[in-house]
Amino acid sequence: MRADRLIALLMILQARGRVTAQALADELEVSERTIYRDIDALGLAGVPVYAERGPGGGCSLLESYRTTLTGLTEPEARALFMVHVPQPLTALGVNRDLQSALRKLSAALPEARRDAAASSRQRIHLDSTWWFQPIEPSSVLQALYQAVWRDRCVRLTIQVGPPIDGPMIADVAPYGLVAKANLWHLVCARSGHLRVYRVADVIAVSELPQGFTRPGDFDLARFWAGWCAEVEQRRATFTAQVRIAPTLWPRLSWYLGREPAVSVETLCEPRPGEPVTAALTFGSFEEARTRLLGLGGAVEVLEPAALRLSLADFAEQAVAVYQCPFQKQSGV
Repeated sequence: MRADRLIALLMILQARGRVTAQALADELEVSERTIYRDIDALGLAGVPVYAERGPGGGCSLLESYRTTLTGLTEPEARALFMVHVPQPLTALGVNRDLQSALRKLSAALPEARRDAAASSRQRIHLDSTWWFQPIEPSSVLQALYQAVWRDRCVRLTIQVGPPIDGPMIADVAPYGLVAKANLWHLVCARSGHLRVYRVADVIAVSELPQGFTRPGDFDLARFWAGWCAEVEQRRATFTAQVRIAPTLWPRLSWYLGREPAVSVETLCEPRPGEPVTAALTFGSFEEARTRLLGLGGAVEVLEPAALRLSLADFAEQAVAVYQCPFQKQSGV
């Protein structure tokens, strides 16, 4: 169709600047005379395209029109191409499609904008993964991805507890997938209620013959924000009042402040050379004991008494082990 050819001609000139009529004819598989007729048609439609015959000639758009055709300014082009393919999308198997789309978009930009896009990739890199995260099973994730797009119900085999307890079987309607800190979660409907399962806990996925109808008012982003807020509100916490040695206090943020699950609240004004009394909030009693044992004698628990006694008991067990001669405890 001529309309399709005119659009293709326009995009070629937008991406490459000056192109000879013969090169356009070869690429669009038409005669050179047809190219000149198409150029005239674009000109009558108000597109500032012109052709120059002879050596060094060719067809081109006015540079100002090439700049405004995409509507992207140089800062916008830089910002757009700072977006790299995140690892969660690679796990879905759509990384090649996204890379292809970015390449096509880059090709449609004027040369000055393409330079800005290339420069941004060499100056800004976004890594969405955390250190030492396990890789989730891609076969399960991709099966869920296909079911989400096709609106097909699936049967999940989920390991919700220790392997000795056996897996759980659940038939669900998969509404969407959410990657939080590089960990995928499945948002689905089960028995009329919305559920969230970690994809890493899903052992197997089998597609069921029936489909499902997604509620018209369901918004994945809004649901996820509300669900995360509820999880954080329900999260159990455990607070301990401690006395922190003055040598540790300046470095406490290095040990605990980088961990989002631990908060520190000072209960007195820190004075140089004196211990600092503070309240440390952990996710649980067990977490508090484990983290504080790692700080040795630089932190003393004042309250609650149960944590203080538990720390003393664990410390005594460690002393009993390490005071024994190595040969005796190793059975030599």
